Formats: sequence, C-alpha cells, structure tokens
Amino acid sequence: MLSQWEMLLRLALAAVLGSAIGVERERLQWTAGLRTHMLVCVGAALFMLVSSFGFADSLDRQHVVLDPSRVAAQVVSGIGFLGAGAILFRRDKIRGLTTAASLWTVAGVGLAAGGGMYVAAAGSTAIILGILIGLKPLERRFWSPRGGSEFVLIVERDAASLALLQSELTSAGMAIRSVSIEPAERSDEDEICVGVHSAAPGQMLATLDRLRLTKGVRSAAIRH
Repeated sequence: MLSQWEMLLRLALAAVLGSAIGVERERLQWTAGLRTHMLVCVGAALFMLVSSFGFADSLDRQHVVLDPSRVAAQVVSGIGFLGAGAILFRRDKIRGLTTAASLWTVAGVGLAAGGGMYVAAAGSTAIILGILIGLKPLERRFWSPRGGSEFVLIVERDAASLALLQSELTSAGMAIRSVSIEPAERSDEDEICVGVHSAAPGQMLATLDRLRLTKGVRSAAIRH
C-alpha cells in the first residue's frame, strides 16, 4: 500500500505533465486547453490509484482477485466522449482531431503517473510535446501548400458580384479551387468562402487588399 504522500506526488505529477500539454493547446486557443488536459490527466491518475489500491480491504476476503487493468481499460475507452466533443466539422473540413488525440494520450500519461511509471509518464509527455510543437513547422512547409487557403468574404447580398470577385482573384494570379456561399449573421449579408491554391504570403496579402476594396465586400480575411 502506498503512503498518502506518494499518492499526492503521483497526482501532482499528473497535473504538471497534463498542464505542459494543455498549455500548447491553450496557445492555439482550442476549447480543450490547459484546464481540460490537467483534469483528464489527474482524473486518469486518480482512477489508476483507485484501481490499484482502492480495493485493498477487499483482498482479504476469500475468492477475491484484484485486476487493476480493468479500470485503466475503461479510462482508455471512456475518454472518447471528450475527444468527440473537441472535433468540429464545418464546410467539409474536420478540425480538432489533434486536440482529441492529445486528450486521449494525456489520459495515458495520467495512468502512467498514477501507476508509478514516472519515466514513462515524463518521457511520453516530452514526445507528445515534440509532436505537437516540433512537427507543426514541417507540416506547414511540406504539406500545407497542397491544401491551399481560403478567402472568407462578408458581402452585401444585393451589391456583390461573383463575377467581379472571380475577376479580381484571377487577375491577381490566384487559382480558384472551390466556392461556397452561406447566409451571414445579418439578413442582408452573405459569407463567401473562396478556396485557392496556395501562393506566396505577399501575393495572398496583396489579393486580400484588392478584395477589401471590391464593391459590395464589407470584410475579407484569409483562413488556412
């Protein structure tokens, strides 16, 4: 049986390791940020402690066998509902998969910390942070150009011309790959999302300035 201080140490370690991953998600302003990751990690550690030592009194009874892995397995499957809540689907794009995966893995960190596997908990935290932070620049450099970017325009419904917008984009050298139109918050406005193949940052910004000056366009922004 562990001492009370050892249990508190494991829970505190889970909170620290979970916060390290949560800060990275909080920096990107995701809903599942610092507090969510800390709670998941500490909760998983607590479940592991309860599973391993919470039923010690029952072991004195005849024909009673303790299987700590059963609670751990339920944590791994049960954390899925939080991951599902972090995934967003909008305009044929799925966002939040990385955050959902980080919630799932931080539960594993908590289980490791609760089980006293300090090296595994700390090492996996370092690897997770390396994946979340270190691989982002590589993704942007080698894979982002394939996906392209989007111009998000809020336009006056009766004043904006799709033909004029297309003319502005093509004259700026932008290759259009998709166009979608949805009603905006105001009843007299539409939101137009124009997907384009990636271009140099300077070209994107120059095109954005041209779109903002186009008749009927009330606001324009770039979304990657």
